[in-house]
Amino acid sequence: MNALALPLHYSRIGERGEWVLLLHGLFGSGDNLGALAKFLATEFRVVQIDLRNHGRSPHSEEMSFAAMAADIARLQDTLEISRSHLVGHSLGGKIAMQLALNDATRVQRLIVADIAPVAYPPQHMTILAALQSIDLTQLRSRQQADARLAQWIMESSVRQFLLKSLYKEGDVFRWRFNLPVLKASYPNLIDVVKGKPFAGPTLFIKGELSDYIKPEYEHATRALFPNFEFKMIA
Repeated sequence: MNALALPLHYSRIGERGEWVLLLHGLFGSGDNLGALAKFLATEFRVVQIDLRNHGRSPHSEEMSFAAMAADIARLQDTLEISRSHLVGHSLGGKIAMQLALNDATRVQRLIVADIAPVAYPPQHMTILAALQSIDLTQLRSRQQADARLAQWIMESSVRQFLLKSLYKEGDVFRWRFNLPVLKASYPNLIDVVKGKPFAGPTLFIKGELSDYIKPEYEHATRALFPNFEFKMIA
Protein backbone atom coordinates (compact mmCIF):
# COMPACT_ATOMS: atom_id res chain seq x y z
CA MET A 1 0.00 0.00 0.00
CA ASN A 2 1.25 3.50 -0.85
CA ALA A 3 2.69 5.17 2.24
CA LEU A 4 1.17 8.48 1.14
CA ALA A 5 -2.38 7.12 1.20
CA LEU A 6 -4.91 7.98 3.90
CA PRO A 7 -8.08 6.04 4.86
CA LEU A 8 -10.82 8.24 3.45
CA HIS A 9 -14.33 8.67 4.80
CA TYR A 10 -16.98 7.44 2.38
CA SER A 11 -20.60 6.37 2.07
CA ARG A 12 -22.12 3.74 -0.20
CA ILE A 13 -25.42 3.49 -2.03
CA GLY A 14 -26.66 0.90 -4.51
CA GLU A 15 -26.48 -2.87 -4.19
CA ARG A 16 -25.72 -4.13 -7.67
CA GLY A 17 -23.85 -3.35 -10.85
CA GLU A 18 -20.41 -1.94 -11.53
CA TRP A 19 -18.67 0.43 -9.14
CA VAL A 20 -18.79 4.22 -9.53
CA LEU A 21 -16.61 6.45 -7.35
CA LEU A 22 -17.68 10.10 -6.98
CA LEU A 23 -15.02 12.72 -6.20
CA HIS A 24 -16.12 16.22 -5.15
CA GLY A 25 -14.47 19.59 -5.70
CA LEU A 26 -12.48 22.06 -3.60
CA PHE A 27 -14.10 23.09 -0.27
CA GLY A 28 -16.76 20.38 -0.71
CA SER A 29 -17.54 16.89 0.52
CA GLY A 30 -18.97 13.66 -0.79
CA ASP A 31 -22.46 14.84 0.12
CA ASN A 32 -22.28 17.46 -2.65
CA LEU A 33 -22.83 14.69 -5.23
CA GLY A 34 -25.72 13.04 -3.35
CA ALA A 35 -28.32 13.64 -6.06
CA LEU A 36 -26.06 12.09 -8.68
CA ALA A 37 -25.34 9.17 -6.37
CA LYS A 38 -29.05 8.44 -5.89
CA PHE A 39 -29.65 8.63 -9.64
CA LEU A 40 -26.81 6.21 -10.41
CA ALA A 41 -27.61 3.82 -7.55
CA THR A 42 -30.44 2.20 -9.50
CA GLU A 43 -27.84 0.60 -11.78
CA PHE A 44 -24.49 0.93 -10.02
CA ARG A 45 -22.77 0.54 -6.67
CA VAL A 46 -21.84 4.12 -5.87
CA VAL A 47 -19.26 5.43 -3.41
CA GLN A 48 -19.35 9.08 -2.30
CA ILE A 49 -15.91 10.05 -1.06
CA ASP A 50 -14.63 12.84 1.18
CA LEU A 51 -11.22 13.84 -0.17
CA ARG A 52 -8.37 14.27 2.30
CA ASN A 53 -8.56 17.58 4.18
CA HIS A 54 -12.29 17.71 3.38
CA GLY A 55 -15.46 16.44 5.02
CA ARG A 56 -14.87 13.72 7.59
CA SER A 57 -11.66 12.40 6.03
CA PRO A 58 -8.29 12.73 7.78
CA HIS A 59 -6.26 15.91 7.60
CA SER A 60 -2.68 15.98 6.34
CA GLU A 61 -0.02 18.53 5.47
CA GLU A 62 0.46 16.67 2.17
CA MET A 63 -1.94 17.79 -0.56
CA SER A 64 -0.36 16.65 -3.83
CA PHE A 65 -2.25 15.00 -6.68
CA ALA A 66 -0.05 11.92 -6.17
CA ALA A 67 -1.09 11.59 -2.54
CA MET A 68 -4.77 12.19 -3.25
CA ALA A 69 -4.79 9.67 -6.10
CA ALA A 70 -3.11 7.19 -3.76
CA ASP A 71 -5.98 7.76 -1.29
CA ILE A 72 -8.50 6.70 -3.94
CA ALA A 73 -6.45 3.63 -4.87
CA ARG A 74 -6.29 2.66 -1.19
CA LEU A 75 -10.06 2.95 -0.90
CA GLN A 76 -10.49 0.76 -3.99
CA ASP A 77 -8.29 -1.85 -2.32
CA THR A 78 -10.20 -1.55 0.96
CA LEU A 79 -13.50 -2.18 -0.83
CA GLU A 80 -11.91 -4.89 -2.99
CA ILE A 81 -12.63 -2.96 -6.19
CA SER A 82 -10.30 -3.98 -8.99
CA ARG A 83 -11.70 -1.44 -11.48
CA SER A 84 -14.30 1.30 -11.23
CA HIS A 85 -15.82 4.17 -13.11
CA LEU A 86 -14.50 7.49 -11.79
CA VAL A 87 -16.59 10.66 -11.77
CA GLY A 88 -14.71 13.74 -10.62
CA HIS A 89 -15.86 17.35 -10.40
CA SER A 90 -13.34 20.22 -10.36
CA LEU A 91 -10.52 19.23 -7.97
CA GLY A 92 -12.04 15.75 -7.83
CA GLY A 93 -11.74 15.65 -11.61
CA LYS A 94 -8.01 16.32 -11.44
CA ILE A 95 -7.58 13.59 -8.84
CA ALA A 96 -9.57 11.15 -10.99
CA MET A 97 -7.39 12.07 -13.97
CA GLN A 98 -4.24 11.55 -11.91
CA LEU A 99 -5.32 8.08 -10.82
CA ALA A 100 -6.09 7.12 -14.43
CA LEU A 101 -2.68 8.41 -15.54
CA ASN A 102 -0.96 6.56 -12.69
CA ASP A 103 -2.67 3.19 -13.13
CA ALA A 104 -5.06 2.70 -16.04
CA THR A 105 -5.94 -0.81 -14.83
CA ARG A 106 -7.93 0.71 -11.95
CA VAL A 107 -10.20 2.84 -14.16
CA GLN A 108 -13.00 1.48 -16.33
CA ARG A 109 -14.31 4.83 -17.55
CA LEU A 110 -13.33 8.35 -16.60
CA ILE A 111 -15.85 11.20 -16.38
CA VAL A 112 -14.48 14.67 -15.61
CA ALA A 113 -16.78 17.61 -14.90
CA ASP A 114 -15.74 21.21 -15.44
CA ILE A 115 -11.95 20.89 -15.28
CA ALA A 116 -9.09 20.13 -17.67
CA PRO A 117 -5.60 18.67 -17.06
CA VAL A 118 -3.98 22.10 -17.31
CA ALA A 119 -2.63 24.73 -14.95
CA TYR A 120 -5.12 27.43 -13.97
CA PRO A 121 -4.67 30.97 -12.74
CA PRO A 122 -5.63 31.44 -9.08
CA GLN A 123 -9.41 31.87 -9.00
CA HIS A 124 -10.25 31.16 -5.36
CA MET A 125 -8.24 33.86 -3.60
CA THR A 126 -11.35 35.83 -2.62
CA ILE A 127 -12.95 32.72 -1.16
CA LEU A 128 -9.78 31.86 0.76
CA ALA A 129 -9.56 35.41 2.11
CA ALA A 130 -13.24 35.37 3.07
CA LEU A 131 -12.86 32.11 4.97
CA GLN A 132 -9.74 33.34 6.74
CA SER A 133 -11.55 36.53 7.78
CA ILE A 134 -13.81 34.54 10.11
CA ASP A 135 -12.47 34.16 13.65
CA LEU A 136 -13.98 30.84 14.65
CA THR A 137 -13.15 31.42 18.32
CA GLN A 138 -15.47 34.45 18.31
CA LEU A 139 -18.16 33.06 16.03
CA ARG A 140 -21.56 32.67 17.66
CA SER A 141 -23.86 31.57 14.82
CA ARG A 142 -24.02 30.44 11.21
CA GLN A 143 -25.87 33.67 10.41
CA GLN A 144 -22.89 35.63 11.71
CA ALA A 145 -20.57 33.55 9.50
CA ASP A 146 -22.79 34.16 6.47
CA ALA A 147 -22.79 37.90 7.14
CA ARG A 148 -19.01 37.91 7.33
CA LEU A 149 -18.67 35.92 4.09
CA ALA A 150 -21.13 38.29 2.39
CA GLN A 151 -18.59 41.09 2.76
CA TRP A 152 -16.44 39.17 0.27
CA ILE A 153 -18.81 36.89 -1.65
CA MET A 154 -22.01 38.26 -3.18
CA GLU A 155 -23.47 34.96 -4.38
CA SER A 156 -25.64 33.42 -1.66
CA SER A 157 -25.35 29.98 -3.29
CA VAL A 158 -21.54 30.07 -2.95
CA ARG A 159 -21.78 31.12 0.70
CA GLN A 160 -24.28 28.37 1.48
CA PHE A 161 -22.02 25.84 -0.24
CA LEU A 162 -19.09 26.89 1.95
CA LEU A 163 -21.21 26.96 5.11
CA LYS A 164 -22.15 23.31 4.61
CA SER A 165 -18.64 22.57 5.94
CA LEU A 166 -19.12 24.65 9.10
CA TYR A 167 -20.03 22.63 12.19
CA LYS A 168 -20.09 23.11 15.93
CA GLU A 169 -17.96 21.07 18.32
CA GLY A 170 -19.04 21.86 21.86
CA ASP A 171 -19.21 25.65 21.98
CA VAL A 172 -16.75 26.24 19.13
CA PHE A 173 -17.39 26.34 15.39
CA ARG A 174 -14.95 24.55 13.08
CA TRP A 175 -14.47 23.98 9.36
CA ARG A 176 -14.52 20.41 8.17
CA PHE A 177 -12.00 21.27 5.49
CA ASN A 178 -8.41 21.95 6.53
CA LEU A 179 -8.28 25.62 5.62
CA PRO A 180 -4.59 26.32 6.43
CA VAL A 181 -3.41 23.39 4.30
CA LEU A 182 -5.80 24.19 1.44
CA LYS A 183 -4.40 27.73 1.32
CA ALA A 184 -0.78 26.58 1.56
CA SER A 185 -1.30 23.87 -1.06
CA TYR A 186 -3.42 25.94 -3.42
CA PRO A 187 -0.64 26.34 -6.03
CA ASN A 188 -0.45 22.54 -6.24
CA LEU A 189 -4.20 22.21 -6.66
CA ILE A 190 -4.36 24.46 -9.73
CA ASP A 191 -1.31 22.90 -11.41
CA VAL A 192 -1.22 20.43 -14.31
CA VAL A 193 -1.67 16.69 -13.95
CA LYS A 194 1.01 14.46 -15.45
CA GLY A 195 1.55 10.81 -16.22
CA LYS A 196 1.29 8.08 -18.80
CA PRO A 197 -1.60 8.78 -21.22
CA PHE A 198 -4.87 7.03 -20.36
CA ALA A 199 -6.32 5.40 -23.46
CA GLY A 200 -9.59 4.34 -21.85
CA PRO A 201 -12.95 5.96 -22.57
CA THR A 202 -13.04 9.46 -21.11
CA LEU A 203 -15.79 12.07 -21.04
CA PHE A 204 -15.23 15.76 -20.27
CA ILE A 205 -18.39 17.67 -19.32
CA LYS A 206 -18.57 21.46 -19.42
CA GLY A 207 -21.19 23.85 -18.13
CA GLU A 208 -22.12 26.27 -20.90
CA LEU A 209 -21.41 29.35 -18.79
CA SER A 210 -18.24 27.98 -17.23
CA ASP A 211 -14.76 28.93 -18.44
CA TYR A 212 -12.92 26.02 -16.85
CA ILE A 213 -12.77 24.09 -20.14
CA LYS A 214 -11.68 26.13 -23.15
CA PRO A 215 -11.01 25.20 -26.80
CA GLU A 216 -7.32 25.97 -26.35
CA TYR A 217 -7.07 23.19 -23.75
CA GLU A 218 -7.94 20.49 -26.30
CA HIS A 219 -4.37 19.71 -27.38
CA ALA A 220 -3.12 19.18 -23.83
CA THR A 221 -6.21 17.14 -23.01
CA ARG A 222 -5.91 14.95 -26.12
CA ALA A 223 -2.23 14.28 -25.36
CA LEU A 224 -3.12 12.68 -22.03
CA PHE A 225 -6.59 11.31 -22.84
CA PRO A 226 -6.54 10.39 -26.56
CA ASN A 227 -9.93 8.67 -26.38
CA PHE A 228 -11.86 11.55 -24.84
CA GLU A 229 -15.27 12.89 -25.79
CA PHE A 230 -16.75 16.26 -24.89
CA LYS A 231 -20.25 17.26 -23.87
CA MET A 232 -21.64 20.65 -22.87
CA ILE A 233 -24.57 21.14 -20.52
CA ALA A 234 -26.76 24.16 -21.21
